[in-house]
Amino acid sequence: MKNLIYFIEFLIICLLFLIFRIIGYKASSKLGNLIGKVIGPKFRSKKVIEENIKLFNPSIKDDELNGIIKKMWGNYGRILAEYAFIPSFRKRKLENYIKIDGLENLKKLKKTGEPAVFVSGHFNNFELMAMIIEREGIDLCAIYRPLNNKFLNIIMEYLRKKYICKYQIKKGLKGMKEALANFKKGKSLAIMIDQRVTEGIDVKLFGKNAYTTTVPAQFVRKFGSSIQPVYIERINNYHFKIFFDRQLNFIEKQSSEEITQKLNKWLEVKIIKNPDQWIWTHNRWKH
Repeated sequence: MKNLIYFIEFLIICLLFLIFRIIGYKASSKLGNLIGKVIGPKFRSKKVIEENIKLFNPSIKDDELNGIIKKMWGNYGRILAEYAFIPSFRKRKLENYIKIDGLENLKKLKKTGEPAVFVSGHFNNFELMAMIIEREGIDLCAIYRPLNNKFLNIIMEYLRKKYICKYQIKKGLKGMKEALANFKKGKSLAIMIDQRVTEGIDVKLFGKNAYTTTVPAQFVRKFGSSIQPVYIERINNYHFKIFFDRQLNFIEKQSSEEITQKLNKWLEVKIIKNPDQWIWTHNRWKH
């Protein structure tokens, strides 16, 4: 029964992708925004989302809270539509919709010839960050979690490997061994640090303990790796600005807790900047 549901979802997404390609980028984004706002709330608990948002702003008023949730679902829908245009972004056909801030930090990193760890979170169309990093000449491996829907996952893996980042590594122990081996060969690593993990440590995120990956900290402590934070912001619905912030400086003697907590602090700043552009649907603080 589950496979049948997954297959129906697959057919619906394929049909939507076809419609998106026919009507064009901007019209697709508008349609995706509508789809996200109408359908999104039916798939996730509003209670979990509200509780998550109140962690960063306990005194938030209902109007502002509902506004963040509504825009978040719209953003989800826009991301769905934008997947149909990932090849166009890669081929620079939609280049006018992306601006880059801090490109000098990326070039400085590239000039060293050393691999680095790129960290970010699920902001906006987060796929574009890895695409730009690789397109700028960084030899990159990206860690990802396969979709539960095995039919849709075929499409996603194709898009990711062909147009976003050639080297995709599945999340998990086996994947980390692969990432480690590639890092030793000079390939940088891209990882999202904002999702709950089972193999991480408990550090604060908006004042409450949250299991957080220690992978960046482990690479700092083992290799003295550079940590390059990356953030993407949606501007006027259709445009994006990607920020390559200054590298975060750590020393190998620092504990995993210290390093991971500092990364969570960076994450908090970015979430607060545009709270409606982060994915609040994850049960991030679940223990």
